[in-house]
Amino acid sequence: MYNFRYHKAQTIENATSLIAQSDDPKILAGGHTLIPTLKQRLSQPSDIIDISSIDELKAITLGNGNITIGALCTHSQISNSPDIKKNLPGLAELANQIGDPQVRHKGTIGGSIANADPAADYPAAVLALEGEIMTSIENHLAANFFVDMFETALVSDEIITGIRLKIPNSSTYKKFRNPASGYAMVGVFMARYDNDVKIAVTGASSSAYRMKDLEGLLNINFNNDIMADIDIDTTNFNDDIHASAKYRGIILKVLLEEAILELR
Repeated sequence: MYNFRYHKAQTIENATSLIAQSDDPKILAGGHTLIPTLKQRLSQPSDIIDISSIDELKAITLGNGNITIGALCTHSQISNSPDIKKNLPGLAELANQIGDPQVRHKGTIGGSIANADPAADYPAAVLALEGEIMTSIENHLAANFFVDMFETALVSDEIITGIRLKIPNSSTYKKFRNPASGYAMVGVFMARYDNDVKIAVTGASSSAYRMKDLEGLLNINFNNDIMADIDIDTTNFNDDIHASAKYRGIILKVLLEEAILELR
């Protein structure tokens, strides 16, 4: 193992100051990506900035038709939150399907979004719920945040502080899990507002994305019969030992039908 300096930040201001003083820092929240990459020598930072004790990043609040989730809220906290269960049952369902109990009690929503793993669950929800990612520097609209595989709009000294989501009338998350670790081989988050439907997909491609063409059709006729005439474009889908691009397309169509049927 190589040497690095470890810092325990107590506030956001403290964390940003430590980042500014470091040559090549990495932020530690739940550690589910950072620690494995450290062990495999895929990441060799000069400093580790541990933000896991910053209490101001652990709150869930309601207001003005939105729900704001602190970046350090764990998957377990989100899945068990009464406010989220009532207002965003799809998000509570999503959080409860992540990994296993150990992962859900340690992993955080902010860490997952910052990492932008193509098989992560939260990016689909953040896109479908017209989310806003709040950081130590500025706020980012979800539509412009996820750039590519493991790539976001964040700059090197930027820390996610919270995620603001627009509360829909109803929501659901459908997921085809990898049987070993439970990650999303394909996942669909669907939300219905008064006169609008939002759909986002994760796991199928290099980054989560919205299905705007299908949203338009469902805004006219919200019925799963419409799926009979829908062809899923799998040109840019992931194709690996776990599932071919064609298979992911088939699964996506099934998940979409299930989501529509549930929210009718």
